Amino acid sequence: MDGLPAQGPAVRRMGLALPPERMPALRGTRPLKRWRYVGVYTSELMLCAGDARVGPIPMRWWAVALPGGELYERTTTGRRGGVTVEPGRVLVETAGVRIELELDEGDGTETVSPAGRHYIWTRKQACVPVKGTVRLEDGSQHRIDGAHGFVDDSAGYHPRRTSWRWSAGVGRSEDGRPLAWNLVEGVNDGPERSERRLWLDGEQRELDPAPFAPDLSAVGGLRFSEWSAREHHTNLAVVRSDYRQPFGTFEGEVGGVSLREGYGVMEEHDVRW
Repeated sequence: MDGLPAQGPAVRRMGLALPPERMPALRGTRPLKRWRYVGVYTSELMLCAGDARVGPIPMRWWAVALPGGELYERTTTGRRGGVTVEPGRVLVETAGVRIELELDEGDGTETVSPAGRHYIWTRKQACVPVKGTVRLEDGSQHRIDGAHGFVDDSAGYHPRRTSWRWSAGVGRSEDGRPLAWNLVEGVNDGPERSERRLWLDGEQRELDPAPFAPDLSAVGGLRFSEWSAREHHTNLAVVRSDYRQPFGTFEGEVGGVSLREGYGVMEEHDVRW
């Protein structure tokens, strides 16, 4: 499509149907896919919660990971599953687990990329201030209060077969500045005007392409140590998906900035939808 990829203010000048506006359920033969993912990454606890739609099919999920390898998680298809993920708020109410978070969201950084004759859109927010509590099945309660959040809003008309690897995380540089990153290959990954991003002490810039290790042990100059992994495999009539997202810690450098500490996720997803 002419003018794509686009990033930042140029996205809204393209004249495309984009969230929060209603997007057509079909564009040609491609159904609309859309999702909101919220991650919170700290040294004591990491979690994610999400709400996705592939055409008319809803899917919701949540996961909580602890440094010792403990993982609490659930994914539901076709029903709410006790999960609410909406702007500024996450609420998970299931047997034995309750997650209640408030997010102080901003405008984020938007990217639109071509997908053949169609398009895909994403908006990323990093170092999002988060307040709330997490209560687990063992009765333990964890308080979250700080700029530990990451929000991924995405929508578009992705190819029938789509595969990607992705990493997002937050932490601090060697000199103590807050930072976050978003790295990807497979979607929105052009050589320029991509969704790759480094946030450093309130400023942001695009990152160069970075290769992912096949086993997700590294991406670019970042080395990854896994706590545990959320996995989900779907085999429905219109959706077949193999998904893995490990939580863990990072060391090394990103965009030429050395990390003192880093927390977040790696991800690989291969899907027919």
